[in-house]
Amino acid sequence: MLPTPEQVKAYIAQGIVCTHLEVEGDGQHFFATIVSDEFEGLRLVQRHQKVYAALGERMKAEIHALSFKTWTPAEFSAQQA
Repeated sequence: MLPTPEQVKAYIAQGIVCTHLEVEGDGQHFFATIVSDEFEGLRLVQRHQKVYAALGERMKAEIHALSFKTWTPAEFSAQQA
């Protein structure tokens, strides 16, 4: 059974405390916007590692494709302006 965007959102939220989290997708391909204080001071690769760690084995089994943007709250606010 394919995961829903809501399920993927829940998986991420279980592993990362987010101030904003959006997930869109069709069951196979997903796009997420993830905003968290936990990304403060981390390089892009470290942020992505945090997301992959939160998803764990689901990335190999349930989720076929996930692209995402990771922002700190300040970066996200600047993007919205």
